[in-house]
This record gives sequence, structure tokens and C-alpha cells, in this order.
Amino acid sequence: MTSGKPAAPAGGPRLLSGGNPQIPKGEGDAPVQAYIAAMPGWKREVGRRLDALVTRAVPGARKAVKWNSPFYGAPGGEPDAGWFLSFHCFEKYVKVAFFRGALLDPPPPGTSRQKEVRYLDIREGDEIDEARLADWARQASGLEGARM
Repeated sequence: MTSGKPAAPAGGPRLLSGGNPQIPKGEGDAPVQAYIAAMPGWKREVGRRLDALVTRAVPGARKAVKWNSPFYGAPGGEPDAGWFLSFHCFEKYVKVAFFRGALLDPPPPGTSRQKEVRYLDIREGDEIDEARLADWARQASGLEGARM
């Protein structure tokens, strides 16, 4: 009998609610790559594409895993300089968060209870507009980062 939760990759991290990998927090690319490697099923490819896209659009972007999610910050900032983007696995989609997304032109479509935060949900089979996402990442990296 199955629990309805996605199975963790063999020998990999435990998957939390919605299939989100439980990864210890850490700074740098290695924890982000560990998170992506542990993303279940189709979400892993979305994670790879998002990471590659942000890395190309914002060369030298700082990376970390916090609260079981990859975070991206503007290049050259101190670890607490703030973050512009994160993503997180849910059962049926990957949620991309732009912490100052209301200031982007045009803003991402998903709203939040937090005034400036905007989201983009990516579901299995969705076409990813990489040009739009890259533009949002570039714009967001130029804004003051959210401190977390």
C-alpha cells in the first residue's frame, strides 16, 4: 500500500509534503545541485532548467539552500545581502518565487499575500518561456534582495 507521497530517490534525501526534498541548508552550488538531484520525476528536469537559466542570465549568482528550497542572490553580495528568487516542489507543480516580483516588468502572474512577492507555477508538460524567465531573473537580480 502506498502513502500517496512520492518515493525518495534511492539512497537520497527524504521527500517532504508534495515531494519537496529535505536538504540541509548550506551556501553555494553543491547544496542546490543536491536539491535538484533529489527532485522527484519530471520536477528534476524543471529544476535543472531553472538553475541553468538563472546561472546564464545572472552570471556569478549566489546560491544556497534554505528551508528546503534553492535560493539565488545577486553576484558579489554577502551571504545576508538578500535573495531575488527561489523555487520549491509542490505535489502538482514547481513554484518559482520572485521576492520583488511586483516590481518586474511585466510582473509574474501569481500573486501573494506579501505585497512585492510574485510567483510562477510550472506544471508537468508546461512550456517554459525561458526568455521571459531569464529577463525576470536579470531584472530581479538588479533589485534589492529580500533578507531571509
